[in-house]
Amino acid sequence: MDLLLDVALGVLLPLTAGGAVGAAVRLGLARARRGVLLAPGWCEPAVATAWGVVGTAAVTGAVAPARVPLLLGASVLAVAGTATDLASGRLPDVVTLPAVPLGWALLLPCGPDAVLAGVLGTLVLGAPHVLLAVVAPRGLRGGDAKLAAALGAPLAAVGWWSVAVVPVAAATVLAVGAALLRRRALPLGPPLLGVTWIVLVAGS
Repeated sequence: MDLLLDVALGVLLPLTAGGAVGAAVRLGLARARRGVLLAPGWCEPAVATAWGVVGTAAVTGAVAPARVPLLLGASVLAVAGTATDLASGRLPDVVTLPAVPLGWALLLPCGPDAVLAGVLGTLVLGAPHVLLAVVAPRGLRGGDAKLAAALGAPLAAVGWWSVAVVPVAAATVLAVGAALLRRRALPLGPPLLGVTWIVLVAGS
């Protein structure tokens, strides 16, 4: 009975709920002001899979229960940001701006120290990216800078080492991808979100 309950809570429920949330995200992006139209079949399975991983990690004890809301929110942001960046070449405000206060809110179950670290992480990771976007807009887009600010909160809560490691790792993945595909430029959002998600799950 315990095994069946673990499977239901750790796999079936997250998969089902994740699919529904993924559909809602896709429809919301299509209806938002300056939103992005995404084809069905991308957000739904992606969010469902990510939530399934988080749910499985939670029931097996690999992830602290207080971190679960943060990881579920990060999964939605990772899918929405990656999908919109790949489909349209931009990260719309409807994805990046709400992610900043939402990230702080999702840190509340982790305690006040985590929330404080999250606010500081937003400033530490966001400020240099915003400055770079202003000084060299061709090198870094405004959406990427806003995304960095949003990701600073959960990363700082995991550990300050991740605030330093993730941008470097994402840039490395981006450079390798551009070389393999023989393209001069690729969107930064997908590798930044992907590396962040992996670090958050592994570090929780």
